[in-house]
Amino acid sequence: MAGETDLNVLLKSLKPNLNVGSYVFISLKDITKISREDILFEFKEAEGITIILSKEKADALNFDYEFVASWITLTVHSALDAVGLTAAVSTALTKHNISCNVVAAYYHDHIFVSTKDTEKAMEVLGEFSRK
Repeated sequence: MAGETDLNVLLKSLKPNLNVGSYVFISLKDITKISREDILFEFKEAEGITIILSKEKADALNFDYEFVASWITLTVHSALDAVGLTAAVSTALTKHNISCNVVAAYYHDHIFVSTKDTEKAMEVLGEFSRK
């Protein structure tokens, strides 16, 4: 099933869903001691392997982290070559001084915002479907 590419349709169909829990970003040189089941996201960079996992799991493994985030899934099936979705979402959040980290997966885009901004971010993202 092909993802949506029309920006207007994407924005009206965002349907943001707040996932339960708090999440952290960590960079490691070796992730072989972490169960794949515990890793939400993984990306290899020159400096190390960035992973996102639950704060609870990071605490249990004694990992250091700097940023605690809420995870919001945009439930619309966006195409990987759709133009403007990330820009529209980040611009709307920026207007409310909310930092966001976007992870694009095959079916959905995932937005990570500071836990202190969760409620406002959900409000802002919900506005797209009310326009």
